[in-house]
Amino acid sequence: MNARYDIVVVGAGMAGASLAAAIGTHASVLVIETEERPGYHTTGRSAAFWCESYGGPDVLSLTLASRPALETLGLLTPRRALTLGRKGEEARVEAFARKYSAAGVEVEMLGRAGIESHVPGLREDWVCGAFEPSCCDIDVASLHQHYLKLARKAGVDIACRAGLAAAERTDSGWMLTLADGQRIAAAILVNAAGAWADPVARLAGVQTLGITPYRRTIAQLAVSPAAPDDLPLVLDISGAFYFKPEQGRLWLSPHDETPSPPCDVAPEELDVALAIDRFEQVVDWRIDRLEHRWAGLRSFASDRLPVYGFAPEDRAFFWFAGQGGFGIQTAPAAAELGARLLLDGTGDGAIDPAPYSPARFF
Repeated sequence: MNARYDIVVVGAGMAGASLAAAIGTHASVLVIETEERPGYHTTGRSAAFWCESYGGPDVLSLTLASRPALETLGLLTPRRALTLGRKGEEARVEAFARKYSAAGVEVEMLGRAGIESHVPGLREDWVCGAFEPSCCDIDVASLHQHYLKLARKAGVDIACRAGLAAAERTDSGWMLTLADGQRIAAAILVNAAGAWADPVARLAGVQTLGITPYRRTIAQLAVSPAAPDDLPLVLDISGAFYFKPEQGRLWLSPHDETPSPPCDVAPEELDVALAIDRFEQVVDWRIDRLEHRWAGLRSFASDRLPVYGFAPEDRAFFWFAGQGGFGIQTAPAAAELGARLLLDGTGDGAIDPAPYSPARFF
């Protein structure tokens, strides 16, 4: 670790690793990470998928632009997605399908016979669905390791157990103090700290943006009959659950979003119980056992869009945060956009950076 860098990135999860990989050949870069290994928190706990409708229409350009890179790396496996509706929810499912079809997403409306063909044992309350054939699983661990390897190859230094303890603004940038007392000078400080994004800004004396962490719970179940390998990602139009197969098991979430302080979050028994209860209202499969449960934090700004760009009040502080649950499926395009903004300040390219600018909050 050197005493001075052009850019110090706080956070070695998917956000920090991907951005460091994109800028490493253009500047001297240090990535600092509080935990003993990169990706310990959200990145390492994700059940990520690439789904065009996930994150909303305003994230779609990032999602679409990321697919070629994910395909080239061989990290996508076809999954398909099916958003279900009960009796009385037909209009909501149809509106969902129309909205994303208008945005260019391939979405097919299915009736009862169609959804039964994709989800065996479906209970009779469920009568319609919006089917997205393009949805894929993402190999999250391999993508994260790819970016870490690329960053190191580009000359980026990555320091774990190196939390940011203090950030003093200087005439030339920053004097940073790490948890072990080491002091590092940097011209630009990048906030890719995920759930800790606002605390990092506060530490640096920069106006916070109200980026809030939310707990998301996942349970791994053994079910009978075994979850079919070709089962789509199954979601609820009301946002009460989603589930997908994973190597003969089922990954199930109550789609919870409970505000949480930034921490090493753990699942709550009530959330796991809610997930199981909701699942049992969807299909008649028997739950043989609950094998594992975990939780992660997803961080959002108030408008649910990511934040990419320099702080309006300080051009030495760069936001790369607020990527919620879509940060992995948009990682390639987000890193490219972030690198352009960071290195030349324009963001010129196929994706308009304006919707993601921190300036929108001021």
